[in-house]
Amino acid sequence: MTNKNRHFIFGYGSLINATSRAKTGETGQVWPVRIAGYQRNWSVMSTEFGMSSVAVIPVEEAHCNGVLIEIDESEIPSFDERERGYERSQVSLEQLTAYQGQSLPQGTIWIYHSHEIAQPTQECPIALSYVDVILSGCLALGESFVHDFLSLTQGWQHPLINDRKTPRYPRVQPELNTNDFISLLESVTKKSKQELSVSYES
Repeated sequence: MTNKNRHFIFGYGSLINATSRAKTGETGQVWPVRIAGYQRNWSVMSTEFGMSSVAVIPVEEAHCNGVLIEIDESEIPSFDERERGYERSQVSLEQLTAYQGQSLPQGTIWIYHSHEIAQPTQECPIALSYVDVILSGCLALGESFVHDFLSLTQGWQHPLINDRKTPRYPRVQPELNTNDFISLLESVTKKSKQELSVSYES
């Protein structure tokens, strides 16, 4: 396959999680990276599920972290459907920096982004069933990666709900050990340890 025919997605939310990616389509190798020129925010993007999602918007001096995911070109429509409500645009390899300093592949790189942010509300709050999936994916990539996700995401002060008993996120992973997330979430939210300890099976 030539570089011209290789396609990649920059995933910065639930696509960081390998299990979640597999629910949409077949993907290849993954590289943990940072991208320049985009800011990640909590935003109302999923009103049909009554929850907010992460979205990036172009911001010249900003950056955020995520994963570069290789996909076959035939998989793009499936990911377009998953990312309904976002715009797919091309980004340049020069905007990316690998975590481990390894060289990154050449090809066409896509990002799903928004142009404006709609702040989370009580009706569409940040939902832990969604956050859990992202944090699990981040933890698999190392401590610095997960802390970058937390610090480089704007909007944690907005309404947040522990919905694990009645998950709002359609690709929820109730098998996750949510004890792994308590201290991380305490660092960015106003929820108490007791509130954050309520899990899927408790």
